[in-house]
Order: sequence, then C-alpha cells, then structure tokens
Amino acid sequence: MAEFTLRANAPFDLEPLARLLHAPDDLARVNPNAKHPFDPLEWQEKWLNEPSDRSYFLIDESGREVGFFALREGIGPEVRHLVYVFVEEAARGGTGKLLASLAEERARELGAISITLKVELDNKPALSVYEEAGFEELGRSNGMATMRKDWGPSLGV
Repeated sequence: MAEFTLRANAPFDLEPLARLLHAPDDLARVNPNAKHPFDPLEWQEKWLNEPSDRSYFLIDESGREVGFFALREGIGPEVRHLVYVFVEEAARGGTGKLLASLAEERARELGAISITLKVELDNKPALSVYEEAGFEELGRSNGMATMRKDWGPSLGV
C-alpha cells in the first residue's frame, strides 16, 4: 500500500476538496445536501462553519490531496463526529482503514473520548472499515447506520 500523510486544512483551503468532489455521485455521497457543482463558499459558510470544526486532507507520496475528512464537535467537546469522509477511487484499497485510524488520532488530540459517524448502509466497504476499526453500530435509520467508538479519557491529560 502507498504511504500517506495527513495535513490539517488550516488555513482553510477548499480547492483540493473541490477537485476531489467534482463528480455529482461523489459529492452526493459525501454530503447529499450540498449543491452541485461544488461551491467553496457554501462549504465555508454552511458545511464547515463551526469554530470547533477541524478538517484534514490525506496526502499521497507525491504531495497530492487524495482524501478528506472533518471532525465536528458532537454532543460536547468530548465527542467528535466524523463527517465528509472521502478517498478518491485511485487511492482506495486499504486507505479507509488508515483514514479511520488517523481520524481517531486527531479526535483524541482534540480531547475526545468518543467518535461517532453515520454511514450509508449500501456502502459496504465503508461499513466494513468502521467495524474492523472497532466502531459499534448503534442503530439504523433512513438508509444510514449510526456508529460509535469509545476509548475513555486519556491517562495523564
């Protein structure tokens, strides 16, 4: 598998995300409520607008952005909600597991003791990735599974 690194999306840069989500199907799967074509201003003002939102790009060996995810504060700062997860097709095949691990690491760094997400039930590869990463399915509704992974407070923090 190729080597990947993570880059925080700060200061805010949505051009790589616009490139990643250029296809209507990709954009709809990541955010079915966003308009197509990708509108950076809409994302900045509506979808990634909370002060506590943190977003990240997955970078390949050549320095190119090949994936994206964001962590939104959940019920409180101790819970982070994983949103807008995407890996371009050419980089898939094991990358999801790495992305789930990196999302958990970043959530821990932000002080979270739990991470939640929603995933489409027809997205079997993603469901498998999250299950293998230790996420527990809490319920199903409207074609989506709600999942959570808890790890408790960090020692020495």
